[in-house]
Amino acid sequence: MKIYSLWLAFLPVFFQSQCESLEQKHHDDKAIVAVLDEIHRDCPKITRKYALPGHTVNKRHLWVIEFTDNPGKHEPGEPEFKYVGNMHGNEVVGREMLLALGVYLCQQYKAGNASIVKLIENTRIHIMPSMNPDGWELATNYFNKYHKHSWTVGRANAHDVDLNRNFPDLDHIVYTEHSRNNHLKELHSKSKKHLEPETVMMIEWIIDNPFVLSSNLHGGDLVANYPYDESISGKLQEYSKSPDDATFRHLAEAYAMAHGSMAREHKPCDMDNGDSFAKQGGITNGAKWYSVSGGMQDFNYLRTNCFEITLELGCDKYPPAEELSFYWKENKNALIHFMWQTHTGIRGFITDNMSNQGIANATIQIQNVTDGRVIDHDVTSAHAGDYWRLLIRGVYKVTVRADGYVPQAKCVVVINPVHTLAKRVDFSLSAAGEENPAVQAGDDSCEKMSVVIKVTDKGKDNGKVKEKAKDKVKDQNKAKGKDTAKINTEDLHKYMWAAGQQGSNWGQSEGEGAFIENLVEDAPNRAKDDEYYWENVDDLEKLLYELEQDRDF
Repeated sequence: MKIYSLWLAFLPVFFQSQCESLEQKHHDDKAIVAVLDEIHRDCPKITRKYALPGHTVNKRHLWVIEFTDNPGKHEPGEPEFKYVGNMHGNEVVGREMLLALGVYLCQQYKAGNASIVKLIENTRIHIMPSMNPDGWELATNYFNKYHKHSWTVGRANAHDVDLNRNFPDLDHIVYTEHSRNNHLKELHSKSKKHLEPETVMMIEWIIDNPFVLSSNLHGGDLVANYPYDESISGKLQEYSKSPDDATFRHLAEAYAMAHGSMAREHKPCDMDNGDSFAKQGGITNGAKWYSVSGGMQDFNYLRTNCFEITLELGCDKYPPAEELSFYWKENKNALIHFMWQTHTGIRGFITDNMSNQGIANATIQIQNVTDGRVIDHDVTSAHAGDYWRLLIRGVYKVTVRADGYVPQAKCVVVINPVHTLAKRVDFSLSAAGEENPAVQAGDDSCEKMSVVIKVTDKGKDNGKVKEKAKDKVKDQNKAKGKDTAKINTEDLHKYMWAAGQQGSNWGQSEGEGAFIENLVEDAPNRAKDDEYYWENVDDLEKLLYELEQDRDF
């Protein structure tokens, strides 16, 4: 009997062992509230249940469960993250996965899981299981009446409006007016689109909190979708890059590679359109797939500091309840790993050098030293002068500006070790007219620092990590009587990443951590290595599962 088949047979037990208090069923609005209440009762010191101000069309609340070590307020220096599920009411997998995630986070925190404890104590996490409870009810009532699910019934809200087409179209403003493409507050107010109550509630929530990273969970396909969602030319399908295209690709890949099958070869969901996202590493540019006007992910990026991607969690929008354990197994590690991406790039405080008080609304501009290009998307500091800027590995010139102050710039090497806090880079600004050291144009200090990143890419650490991984895989094979020389490089890369994310010694040094992360980023583009071949993918699945249980490896 194959190991993978044996493992599948125990999936319901696995689901229950991780989410003991969560019944495997589709939860209605009252049941969602009951689960959130139970989570808060079990973990009162690190959670808060709250509802966004206002109501849906049918007078329902949009409920959120918050996880942090100091619930109820923003802690200066602590980044904020959000998951939003069930925006389309008939796409229910995200709704159930976020409930399971809430239970899991509580249980693992209480159990002393070091990675979960560290994540919760250094992040303010907001989880909204359902943004469209009215649509969910429409979809569920349709099934109860006709004993089948509809592809469209319940997708929209109770006014029959698709909420993912109802946000102010800031893309169009940027494309046509050639405006700056960040913090479009005054341009947002010009939008004449009628906004649904759910949309208004979400906009206020998005603006009022200093979110750094977010994901919107959908269904109907299996892919991680990143901005821009709306095509620049107006074509139905056209790759439309945001200024942070490389970072968004990394964020999408972070989820896809950690998912059970998103980045692996699988049967495409959309047979008519010919989409085969696995060949793209399980990711897609939104507008390249199909153009969307008025979407939520682009609104997050263009109106605030928040980077959002859209996750399609499977072909079946409303699967049977007995399949939810499978979806949890596929998504659990990816949901956790994606939250950790909040801590990539740089973070810090911007303060007045005389009073040491934080400076709010300072702008943080990034220039990529490698190609000299300025990333045309500034972020701003929060009320306490704290800021966060998501970046992929590289060397950057960071320039901070604030009204009434002398600009200051620093050169920064970003490594992004796995599951560690972002690099801290503070700025102390002098009032205009005072002396303040700053990197001037023509200063070659940034260029000199770029050597560091090359060392981490090509140094001896890389070989050590790879050899450790190969030896571990060979030992596993030898124990099973298999050919120890047969290892597939692509699977080896994923194995190395899985080991790294579990907090092994590989991730402790910056060079090794960066190398493991880079493998995830580059794996889809690497050529097959003929020297190694993995004989049985089922055994690799089992090996990865064993890694989850063996945190000392």
